[in-house]
Parts: sequence; structure tokens; C-alpha cells
Amino acid sequence: MRSWVPLGCAGAAVAWSAHAARQHEVTDCEAIPFRSVNRATDVVEWPAWVAMQSGALGAVFVAAGAERIFGDRRRSVRLLVSGIGAWGLAKVLKPLVGRGRPADVLDDVVVRGRTQRGLGYPSGHAAVSMALALAGARSARWRVGGLAVAAIVGCSRMYTGAHLPLDVGGGFAAGAVAALTTDRLGRSMHDRHATAGTAD
Repeated sequence: MRSWVPLGCAGAAVAWSAHAARQHEVTDCEAIPFRSVNRATDVVEWPAWVAMQSGALGAVFVAAGAERIFGDRRRSVRLLVSGIGAWGLAKVLKPLVGRGRPADVLDDVVVRGRTQRGLGYPSGHAAVSMALALAGARSARWRVGGLAVAAIVGCSRMYTGAHLPLDVGGGFAAGAVAALTTDRLGRSMHDRHATAGTAD
């Protein structure tokens, strides 16, 4: 029963953040931290762009391919399914919530790079980076490193003016849902195969 608790918490976080984002009203709790990150020095613009690629859909295939070549096949499949699942879940949630980008709801937003199109909540980059962090963790140390990368991706999306804090938080939660669901399904299939093998 305990193994379902993290998935339930992640699902609840998605539901809560989606509900809050649907209000379309940006409170100071979001605006203040967003502006502090968004108005940071231009010196980190290039590093931020590089970091963001860790949350792009292409990163899923790179990570899964590298794991397939240098690691193990099962983790490679987990990375692929989790990453694509997180990206897909973010795409499904966007029209359901209907929240615009930061520049649509706030004044004086600094937009770096090309202007982002479409809806804001949740951040697909945050979702993918979190899914890869959880699905690709070989140990506690790897998980901490992956979560640190995901945090940098989330901050980078605010820095470039692409997402608000709730967008990023909802993306992290969606990524966790995708990774934890994939893990649960993988364990169930493994247990079934093990039981079938024992029966034979």
C-alpha cells in the first residue's frame, strides 16, 4: 500500500496546481519569485539555454539511447516511457487548464530567446526533466543529481520568461506521475513474469 503513496501525492499535486492555475490570477506568491528569477543577469542566458535542453523531448531519446548502449535495457525502457508519458501528460493538461504564458498575465516580463507559443501550464520541460530524474536514478546519489538538474531546468524556464512557478511545479508533479506510474507498471509486469516462470 505504501508504494502507492508517492504516486497519490504526485497526482494530488497535479490536481491542486492545475486548480490554482485555472484561476488565471497571478498572486504575489508567484509573481515575486518569478520576477526575481526572470530579471536575473543576462550573463547566465547561454547556460540557461543549455540547461533547458535537459527537459526537451529530444533529451528523452538521448537518455534512453545512452542507457540502452551503456546501461541496462529495462532502465532504458523506463526512461523512454516515462519521458514520453510526461511530455504527453503535459500536452493533455495544457488545454484543460488554459493558462497563458507569463507575458500574457504579467507586465514587464523579460522574454529571452524566441517567444514561446501556446499555453503555459504545465511546463513540459519541467515534466520531462523530472520524469528522467526519477526514471534514470541508479542510486540515491544519482537521484539527487537528477533532481538538481530538474530544478535548474525549472528555473531556466522562468528565467527565459516561458513559465510561471505554478507551471513549473505542475510540470514537476506531472513528470513524477509519469515516472511513478511507469515504475509501478514495470514492477507489475516483472512480478507477473516471475510468477509465471515459477509456475512453469
